[in-house]
Formats: sequence, structure tokens, C-alpha cells
Amino acid sequence: MMIEKQRNLRKQMAPYEKSNTMASVWQIINTIVPFFVLWFLSYQSLSISFILSLAFSVIAAGFLVRTFIIFHDCCHYSFFKNRNANKILGTLTGILTLFPFSQWQHDHSVHHATSSNLDKRGTGDIWVLTVEEYMTASVWKKLQYRMYRNPFVMFILGPIYVFLIKNRFNRKEARLKERLNTYLINIAIVGVISLLCWTIGWKPLLLVQGPIFWLAGAAGIWLFYIQHTFEDSYFEEDKEWEYVRAAVEGSSFYKLPKLLQWLTGNIGYHHVHHLSPRVPNYKLEEAHKNTPPLQNIPTITLKTSLNSLKFHLWDEQQKKFVRFKEAGFSVKINSIRG
Repeated sequence: MMIEKQRNLRKQMAPYEKSNTMASVWQIINTIVPFFVLWFLSYQSLSISFILSLAFSVIAAGFLVRTFIIFHDCCHYSFFKNRNANKILGTLTGILTLFPFSQWQHDHSVHHATSSNLDKRGTGDIWVLTVEEYMTASVWKKLQYRMYRNPFVMFILGPIYVFLIKNRFNRKEARLKERLNTYLINIAIVGVISLLCWTIGWKPLLLVQGPIFWLAGAAGIWLFYIQHTFEDSYFEEDKEWEYVRAAVEGSSFYKLPKLLQWLTGNIGYHHVHHLSPRVPNYKLEEAHKNTPPLQNIPTITLKTSLNSLKFHLWDEQQKKFVRFKEAGFSVKINSIRG
């Protein structure tokens, strides 16, 4: 019966899985065009005040996040009906967002197929250790994990590592087309940066693009973090893992104020996205509202989401995230129960 209900839930997503060309084109216009306008205004404002320039950069960062959502949809072939159109736009937006299209598409597809599966962690996801794994880990591994989970490292240094280092190299198993796409995007990025340095100078470029890059990157990492790191999330070993449960219980419904919801391309409806990656971002809210079983899932708000910063380890016995300081206590309780 449970399996049948899960199948029906997936079937209910079918009406929302078809993209609308006009809606997609309009989203390009109301997202990428304003981004370039704001970038230009930020540059022009440098002659008046860096504070004014920074204000434009902050807003531009929001539009860059929204641009990434378009890129993200292209990776799922959900933004346009035509696959080649998705590849072309995905590559172009990959240059803007500093993401290699084919490489990220592969890793993100693996993430969707293995999300919340304890036996298949490590590709396209946030590093998560269980309490038992942490308690039996070496001192060096514990230190690495603590550093990784530190908010300063994750959200301040994280964007620098992800965009300037990690995304610039192909994975060892990458096929030729994927490698060539990464090379193409890297060359295009170097070309755009070189052209801007030549035309406006490296310092203005740094003052404008630096804040945009860092703010958008930090916001992106935060969104990805909160989408799967909340107290009563879902993680199971492979033999017990279920795709639909991982989607609706292991992915958050991040209820944001309307403006932030718009800037983040409705990605707060992440449970819907994981249930059906083929639903374009502009149909996620509609799919959620028109699907009764999705109305009762746990909701995270802007305020309550901050609590997720204290969740570090997954407790397999209690089926929830716990803090580092709770790990030892949890092991003792579990040993007593055993």
C-alpha cells in the first residue's frame, strides 16, 4: 500500500513537468537582463561611492542566484522542451555563474539518485557523518569534519573553494564531451575576465564582481545546506532507502518571504523538486499547492532555518541530526539500549 501511494504521488507531478516556452523566455528576460543592468549600475556608482556600488552589487547577487536556478533547470532539461536549447543556455549561464554545465549536471544527477542514502554519499552533496562514524574516526578526520561544518569555512571560504577551485577541474571518470564543456566554460570565463580587466581595470572589476560573487555563492551554499540539513530529516541505508521518502522527508520545504522566494527561483519547494526534477522552477509552487499529501510535510522558515547551523551529525538510532556535543551522549544511550 505504501509503495502504491508513493507511485501515485510521483504520478501527480506529471501535469507540472512540461515547460512553458513563453514562461521560460520571460524568466530569462526578468532575470539575466536586470543582472547586467545592476552590474553596470554598480560599476558606474564606483565614481560616486563604494557604498552605493555595493548596494547595487547586493541586489545583483540576488539576480545571480536566480540565474543559477535557470542553469539548474537546464541541467535537468526542464527549462526548455528542446534538450539542445537547455545545453546551450546551461553553458551560457554556467559562464555567468562559474559552473561547468556538463560536470555539474552529472554530479547533481547523482545527488538526486542518492540523496539521503547513507551508503551512497559523496557526490554532489553536503558532507554528512553519522554519530558512529564520527566517534570512530581518526583525530585528523574529526578535525577536517569540524572545519568543514564551521559556518565561517562553509559560507565565507566555501564560495572561494567551490567556484575558483573545485569547479575548474574535471572528475577523473569524465567523458570527452564533459571535459570539453568544462574547458570551454573555463576558457570563456578567463576571456570575459581578461576583457573586463582590459576595458575597466582589475580593481573596479574586483570591487563590483567580488561582492556579487561572494554573496551569491554564500547564499547558494546556504540554500543547498538547508535543503537537506534539518533536525527530523531522512537518511537510511541503501536496503531501506526509498526515493519518494527521501524526496518529501529528506528535502525541506523552505518557506521564504515572497521576494526571497522569487529571487531563489522557488527552490524552497525542494521537496517537490526532488520528487520530480523535471518540474520547471516556475511550476514548483503550483505543484506543491495542488498536491494534498505535500501539505503536511515539515516546514522550515527563515527564522527556524538558523537552527540548522547547530546540526552536525546524523544519529541513526534517533533518526535526526544532533550536535557534536551530543554525539558521546547518544553513543552511551544507544549502547545501553543495545
